[in-house]
Amino acid sequence: MDYDVPKELRYTTDNEWIQVAEDHIAIGVTDYAQQALGDIVYVELPEPGVSIAAGATFGVIESVKAVSDLYAPVTGVVMEVNELLATRPEVVNSDCYGEGWILRLELSDDIATDSLLDADAYAKHIADLGD
Repeated sequence: MDYDVPKELRYTTDNEWIQVAEDHIAIGVTDYAQQALGDIVYVELPEPGVSIAAGATFGVIESVKAVSDLYAPVTGVVMEVNELLATRPEVVNSDCYGEGWILRLELSDDIATDSLLDADAYAKHIADLGD
């Protein structure tokens, strides 16, 4: 199966994407994750202002098939959550890298990118999952 893996993003082995900006990062789930989950029906997100630690659960994404935790790829403070997902969670399926973003984090310090995968490494990771 083919999955969209934009080159400009970074990825986690938890199938989330990260877009790094100057003072924050945006986080969402990958095309692989949204296809594996199926039709998204609910997304539970933290309140802005909440601090989350790298590796900690920060929310839940629910589909007709499964419920999955969302994990913070880095430590930071929630700047903004995607309010659209409260009423239209299916946007994650239709535009996971655009309107379907999940939240934005203000970085607490320099981003630890060592644990993040580039597009090629992530594409290999999901190919390995299929084996």
